[in-house]
Amino acid sequence: MELIFVHGALVRDGQWWWQKAARLLEERTGIRSRAVALPSCGETGADDVAGGLVADAAALRAELDRVDAAIVVGHSYGGTVIAEAGQHPAVKHLLYVSSYLPEVGQSQGAIMAGESDPVSIGDNGDGTLSISGYDAESFAARFLQDADEAAQREGWDRVTAQAAAAFMTPTSAAGWEGVDSTYIVCSDDRSTSVELQRSHAARATRSVEVPTGHHAFLSRPELVVDQVQELLRQAKQ
Repeated sequence: MELIFVHGALVRDGQWWWQKAARLLEERTGIRSRAVALPSCGETGADDVAGGLVADAAALRAELDRVDAAIVVGHSYGGTVIAEAGQHPAVKHLLYVSSYLPEVGQSQGAIMAGESDPVSIGDNGDGTLSISGYDAESFAARFLQDADEAAQREGWDRVTAQAAAAFMTPTSAAGWEGVDSTYIVCSDDRSTSVELQRSHAARATRSVEVPTGHHAFLSRPELVVDQVQELLRQAKQ
């Protein structure tokens, strides 16, 4: 069993975002983690960015093809990637952290459109989008308010542009259907509303709420790893 982490939108370097949880998970269970490099965020080369959601889903499937059994963790936009990747025999469990379980035909942009206080995103004019109106301090206050200063600073350094097609492409599959899943609702999240989280959590097999901001695996990794261990316990029953 391995764990595959799919990071959220408008950032890069999933391995860094997941690092604290990865270390703790390996210490407790021996399970090793890897992160998917998302083409839409420029992580696989400039020529791949335009592929958007479809390319990101293909990247996840390529990682799954390399393993016999996997727990897949989707953070924020990562859940939409999981949906678009469709069914895969290697997926044994899904864990969502302040994320989305979109139905077929829903795009990331459409999901976010209903938020009363949406994150400000600007068009770069080259087929990509970026968060707009934020600096290091305001980014930390919205996305990483409960993380330490080093994580806040290093998280800001990993903000990046992303293909508009990652947000505008409707999903063509619902990879979460029929798969055992747990949803972690982050009750102090200032990015994704608790109401939106709960509406998607209702589609998961089970859900739990934790008192964290948007990146629980950075601020309280032990709470996230607890849920991975619970998935493993459930699988043995």
